[in-house]
Amino acid sequence: MNGNETVDISQITDYLYIASLLKSEDAEAIRARNVTLIINMIYIRPPEVYTQLPFHMLTLRTFDFPLLPIPIDKLKKGVETALPYIQDGESVLIYCRAGRHRSIAMGACILIARGHTADEAMQLLRKGREVADPYARHIERQIRRFEQEWRTRDDIS
Repeated sequence: MNGNETVDISQITDYLYIASLLKSEDAEAIRARNVTLIINMIYIRPPEVYTQLPFHMLTLRTFDFPLLPIPIDKLKKGVETALPYIQDGESVLIYCRAGRHRSIAMGACILIARGHTADEAMQLLRKGREVADPYARHIERQIRRFEQEWRTRDDIS
């Protein structure tokens, strides 16, 4: 990476990062943040470097379209994959095309699973990433649905 390029990664917590579409030249900056799990929320294949150790890639192909909400099962899969990494002291990076909707929904769900309310999670994401839009109707609705289902799951356990 030369000095003129900036990596579009936002730190939300000590273990959670959100980014837009990754480029190969971002790998060192991502590695420096102790990121081991990368969650890809788009249909575009990641650069090869992110499919090799020390990175682990989880691809959850989703659309950012109000009539096709992100499936709750995909959000649960991302959360269930991320939690062990976080519990082991590692960081997770989630990305989509602009780092604005799909990655934000996944990030909110991870925060909810870590004990935040949906409102707290959405506020943290807005504060940590200027372009984040967790309040887009189709995104907020899925975040709140996830929270409800996750809390119900906890009550049953």
